[in-house]
Amino acid sequence: MAAITASMVAELRAKTDAPMMECKKALTEAEGDMAKAEELLRVKLGTKAGKAASRVTAEGVIAASIEGQRGAMIEVNSETDFVSKNDSFIAMANAAAKLVAEHKPADVDALGQLAYEQDGFGPTLEDVRKGLIGKIGENMSFRRFKHFEGTQLAHYLHGTRIGVVVQYEGDATAAKDVAMHVAAMKPVSVTSADVPAELIAKERAVAEGKADEANKELIAAGKPAQSAEITAKRIDGAVQKYLKEVSLSDQVFVKAADGKQTVGQMLKDKATRVLGFTLYVVGEGIEKKTDDFAAEVAAQVAAAKAG
Repeated sequence: MAAITASMVAELRAKTDAPMMECKKALTEAEGDMAKAEELLRVKLGTKAGKAASRVTAEGVIAASIEGQRGAMIEVNSETDFVSKNDSFIAMANAAAKLVAEHKPADVDALGQLAYEQDGFGPTLEDVRKGLIGKIGENMSFRRFKHFEGTQLAHYLHGTRIGVVVQYEGDATAAKDVAMHVAAMKPVSVTSADVPAELIAKERAVAEGKADEANKELIAAGKPAQSAEITAKRIDGAVQKYLKEVSLSDQVFVKAADGKQTVGQMLKDKATRVLGFTLYVVGEGIEKKTDDFAAEVAAQVAAAKAG
């Protein structure tokens, strides 16, 4: 029987994009015959992994693994909501979160090289990902993750599409409530002082534009424009309103009995301090592809006529 070398496995993997162990198994079964091994893989997995790699993955799940003061949260994407409910896909996502918590990989590539086997695929997480792509026939990817360590941690998963991890000092129940609040209200920072400067600048520009339009309307109606001082106050007021709306401490707590208590007030009552939070929403910021079926058919007809 021919010896199966690492270079042979690498060559077959490059040709088929199949998981490393699947390549080795195919070469062993084919007794080292590269063409036959490639054919075996095409039968078993097709060319799905390679073809799927360019497709947009805007669906998926958020998974978390929290144990004591160490944990992780990850977003794993798929092309369709149907696959995001697949048991194998969910198992891989949960395993990935645990691997991040345990090993603190530097990036997605490093995460993929960690040891993991599932559904007959392995020995790395990346091999499992590629194996499941071949098995299910749909692209899937590890998009982002965050490792947490050294602080008290509370987390909340709203189904599988929204995940929050809160780093805190104090009461665990209060921190869990904050995690649920963040999932519902989606603040951008703990306090108004922490809101990113670029977001404030953007909001100020919007307020300035509105003030300018208001003055134009006054002038068009034959009325005097507002003074520069009043205009400046209106702009500052709009910015301050925005800051209260997006900072966690200033938002009205979703569970406030009186409908007025802020998150900051609730935390003070519970002697609890939020050090930071991380919010993941599946597909956030990913541009989804929308297929125009009529245009696709028309293009195929035109191509047929041209041929």
